[in-house]
Amino acid sequence: MQTTRSENATVKALQKSNVARYIQLASLFRQRIENGEWDVGTQIPTVKELADQCGVATMTIRQSLDILEKEGLIERYRAKGTFVLERPRRDLWCEVKTDWSGLLIARDNAVIEILDDERNVPLPRGEDNIGTPAPSYRHLKRRHSRDGSPFLLADVYVDERICPLIPEEAYTTVTAMRLVSDLPGQTVTDANQVVTIGAADLETSSELNISIGDPVAKVRRTAVNQNGDVILMANGIYRGDMMKIEVKLR
Repeated sequence: MQTTRSENATVKALQKSNVARYIQLASLFRQRIENGEWDVGTQIPTVKELADQCGVATMTIRQSLDILEKEGLIERYRAKGTFVLERPRRDLWCEVKTDWSGLLIARDNAVIEILDDERNVPLPRGEDNIGTPAPSYRHLKRRHSRDGSPFLLADVYVDERICPLIPEEAYTTVTAMRLVSDLPGQTVTDANQVVTIGAADLETSSELNISIGDPVAKVRRTAVNQNGDVILMANGIYRGDMMKIEVKLR
């Protein structure tokens, strides 16, 4: 059987990534269903055919199809083959705002859980950091969900010196930037947001109920007060299948 350019590209892409092959293939096959290459109601290629196309063992193909079957996208019938049941859901309702006022608005029907709460910890440093770190921070790990589906995992760092000014219930009801936006004696004079695209690791996949290697958006938000101190930093990880970024150009 002659190998096509597309199949060669698939094999090379699989070899370059550190993500397990069966997880990569599950994402590839999911994409084929989503874009209609494997249409709903049709039979997909056999395990042997897919293994030859992708240059992997048949066991690897079976593992990837196991994932899609658990997601309800395909169904396998003995002696008949594997058929597509439905396309993946793409509920892009979670918009990452790019303006200050938008960052203060909580998402409708969102529930915020506190997964961890530490006191007097240092601020993580990065290349894109602005401002001067405070002596110590309160670190909260928060998970945002809607209708029982988690969509955001966030590490929020709040300057310990201003924590007494923030009502305790605010940590489970408002966005990170809202925590520090209207505090007495504090004016946010500088703030930035950096967005990068990545893949879910083991912890993220567990907390957001997605597969390892699934696409995620990593968002770092920083707020600096009138003294040049970083009073808040929030490192968020959004599910890639639930979020979008829209920027108004004119």
